[in-house]
Amino acid sequence: MIANTRRAKSVLMLSGALALSACATTMDRAASVTSAPALTAAQAEAAVAPSLPIMKAMTKRLAADDFEGRAPSTTVEPRVLDYIVSEFKKAGLQPGNKGQWLQEVPTVEITGSNFTPLTVRGPDGKVQSFAFGDQYVATSYRVTPTTRIENAPLVFVGYGINAPELGWNDYAGVDMKGKIAVILVNDPDYAMEGQDGLFKGRRMTYYGRWTYKFEEAARQGAAGALIVHDTFPAAYGWNVVNSSWTGAQYYVQSANDGMDQTQANGWVQLGVADAILKAAGQDLRALTAAAGQKGFKPVPLGLTASLGFDNAIRKSMSHNVVGILPGKSRPEEYVLYSAHWDHLGRCTPDASGDDICNGAVDNATGVGAITAVADAMKRNGGAARSQVFIALTLEESGLLGSRYYAENPIYPLNRTVGGVNIDALLPGPRAGSYSTTGGAKSDLSDLFGTALAAHGLKESPEESPEKGSYYRSDHFSFAKLGVPMFDIGRGADLVVGGTEAGKALAEDYTANRYHAPSDEWSDSWDWSGMTEDLALYYTLGRMLADGTSWPNWLPTDEFRAIRDKDCAKAGAGC
Repeated sequence: MIANTRRAKSVLMLSGALALSACATTMDRAASVTSAPALTAAQAEAAVAPSLPIMKAMTKRLAADDFEGRAPSTTVEPRVLDYIVSEFKKAGLQPGNKGQWLQEVPTVEITGSNFTPLTVRGPDGKVQSFAFGDQYVATSYRVTPTTRIENAPLVFVGYGINAPELGWNDYAGVDMKGKIAVILVNDPDYAMEGQDGLFKGRRMTYYGRWTYKFEEAARQGAAGALIVHDTFPAAYGWNVVNSSWTGAQYYVQSANDGMDQTQANGWVQLGVADAILKAAGQDLRALTAAAGQKGFKPVPLGLTASLGFDNAIRKSMSHNVVGILPGKSRPEEYVLYSAHWDHLGRCTPDASGDDICNGAVDNATGVGAITAVADAMKRNGGAARSQVFIALTLEESGLLGSRYYAENPIYPLNRTVGGVNIDALLPGPRAGSYSTTGGAKSDLSDLFGTALAAHGLKESPEESPEKGSYYRSDHFSFAKLGVPMFDIGRGADLVVGGTEAGKALAEDYTANRYHAPSDEWSDSWDWSGMTEDLALYYTLGRMLADGTSWPNWLPTDEFRAIRDKDCAKAGAGC
């Protein structure tokens, strides 16, 4: 995960200019899902008002210096967990993991060293050599002390996508065993201005994310995968790739120690890729143009590559906190509420010498919010369906806590209706609109529109959809395995100060507080916007928890097939 290229989660939804005329308002939508009636803003705010002090108190406490920035798997973790459990209990939740509050999340940290150059050899014996860091980076998902790839054939596989629902397979007709895939970043139609392309045009799909490309290369049996970095489609420079891939990498421990993954995954500079393809008698621009067309076939390059490095391995254990409010009439149907409790711990000191990244906004606010929603749900009589509240660990290390839960669910995913993820609520005024990350991906879009209309709010478009923000926070771990999840945020059209003030507010947080020691609690925070957030989250959750629908992904969405397959199993609720 490239954490420092991720948007500052929901807060950055404030930063885009609002093209409301270009986006259908919520009143234009006809809901296609059967949910409980949406509460009005007044009803929702009345429901959460007694619970708002819980959110405030938890945000302040979790951001306190003695919690040292809430780094997982450190001496402070047990105290953080004890506090969250105590607040879950006060909110009326029951232990959510077979009578226990905690779910263990086993992780592994792998730090590479002693990197060889990436050497590429042609059939004429000529060798090109590229330096680690400046020209290429690589790591291994395998828990092994040494990684060595010797003379592996290189194959250009376009965008590295296999999407049966779209009739697209960049690996068609090639056996990748023992080979290294050379892959373009983003989707085939990323350069489009609009979102009408096969891969949603400018809006990135999961097929455009680097995580998908490495996963698919592994499924194809490749020995390695190298993504060609290009700043515009990647949405970040090589400096970001270099800083993110040259230190410790974190993964969820697996039973086979990651041996079903490629031996090495990495990136190469654009100029490096150009030089490699020229040595193969190919032109990068011409191949890129061909790869953007349906029916593209992989191109063996007639070259071999070698690279290697050593791996220092450290295994550790962190924990998710899981509470449940049992359903009154359909207790074996579940709605999720998630927020990550972890942050960066001690970090680079600021000018004052403060080295604690407190993570007040990111994400003490989110943990406080899901606890306040739980309290409000309990006080207002619960709901028909069971509601599961999860304070997740290791989001900052690559969504590992949510990934572990999704891959090892306490409650079956095909009996999980959907959910709400809350990540970084920004202090500030109320707004007149909200946006949803990822655009219209599932039936939840209709429910969202209904809720906004009931609250007297409009819908604003997501800012910078090409950055793939939907795939950069914990909701994605659930979505990837089929569960539709909300990720929403306030628009920039603030009631006090308007759009200019909204953009300035988000930009100030991003520039001066995001992932810094200055992300601290303040008694002077404006809670009006977060109160509006909390009321909307409560309404969305209530509609799911008291409704009878099972929202699904849209037919062409990348997660539709896995949801349909899971729902076809015996005993599924969906």
